[in-house]
Amino acid sequence: MQKKIKIQGKSVTVNLSKAAEKALTSRDKILVAEMELYFSCLIRKQVRFKENLEGDLVNVTKLFAVRFRPVMTKTCGTDYEGDEPPLEDFPIENPESFVPHWLKIDYKKDEWIGEFGF
Repeated sequence: MQKKIKIQGKSVTVNLSKAAEKALTSRDKILVAEMELYFSCLIRKQVRFKENLEGDLVNVTKLFAVRFRPVMTKTCGTDYEGDEPPLEDFPIENPESFVPHWLKIDYKKDEWIGEFGF
């Protein structure tokens, strides 16, 4: 399935594989794909899958929603506990310039997989 949605005024094409569509039909809670753009010592893009998330969500289907979230760390380096340093929202002027053009979602081996690009 392919669907166009608007995030912060910009058109984003969402592609759900047949496996992802099928997996969504068996859910009773909304799944959110959060497109995270990480600014720090490097730039990383990652799709995180979450449930019960509130905020600026855009519904793709009644059981699947998307949001874009630019984040940053307070410091660079490895002086932190856990896998990653704590993240905070990154205020961007003209955020629509950073919103991705496309998002692809798949479901393989009981795991959600996502990627996005510009």
